[in-house]
Amino acid sequence: MRRLFPVTDQTPRSADRPGPGEGGSRPADSEDREWSLDELAEAYAYPETGPDGHWLRANMVSTLDGAAQHEGRSQPISSDTDMRIFGTLRALADVVIAGAETVRQEGYRPARAREAFAARRAAAGQGPAPAIAVVTAGADLDYSLPLFTSPLVPTLLVTGAGAPSDKVAAAARAGAEIVVAGDGAAVDPARVVRELAARGLRRQLTEGGPRLLGQFVAADVLDELCLTISPMLTAGDAQRIAGGPAVAVPHRLAPASVLEEAGFLFTSYRRI
Repeated sequence: MRRLFPVTDQTPRSADRPGPGEGGSRPADSEDREWSLDELAEAYAYPETGPDGHWLRANMVSTLDGAAQHEGRSQPISSDTDMRIFGTLRALADVVIAGAETVRQEGYRPARAREAFAARRAAAGQGPAPAIAVVTAGADLDYSLPLFTSPLVPTLLVTGAGAPSDKVAAAARAGAEIVVAGDGAAVDPARVVRELAARGLRRQLTEGGPRLLGQFVAADVLDELCLTISPMLTAGDAQRIAGGPAVAVPHRLAPASVLEEAGFLFTSYRRI
């Protein structure tokens, strides 16, 4: 993998390569090689937000023709490096937020503790693994699954005050923590972010799906989009990375980072 952006004269160089004016050079991180997990963690570190701040990051993958899935799943358009970045982003987060349909389709399991990130998480005051927060209006999930019965840290069920009480009770009996983030059955996306931050879950990562990401975009609470652009074409009618009603004025983000490997582009855009 190599970094395409940003690249400056101050980018560290390989010891065996000359610098500018010394016969030309390539920065060390522009070389096409496999990056370590520590290097990926540094590249995707959360920004400082202050003691009361929070940061909502999305991680999605899209084909060249805009498909976020193939046959209902993201795995066919992903890559090994994309999955390494996926794991790194999870390992840096306090909480991973996903919609109920994505949890069902992708077969979500509890996040696991990873030794490679243990020291980094401890230094940041984080637990051994991020919590999984499932956003749902109907609370219609299988609460016998390991995501609810045997997570390292309790799974959060994020729903509205009007969600079916029997299903919410079933989630609580399975060990899930209930987070109310809406006055009706549906949730308020801005309130989801606030309620999780109030529980100390300030480094937030959403993995979609497209409908949930669309809600965060519409509510203007998304701080960063980490988008893998897959060098594939699928045609068909697959969803885009964000769905739902259009915003009145398109939200503009600024590029923060672009990495490349085997034709895949791993981009990061942040709010201006």
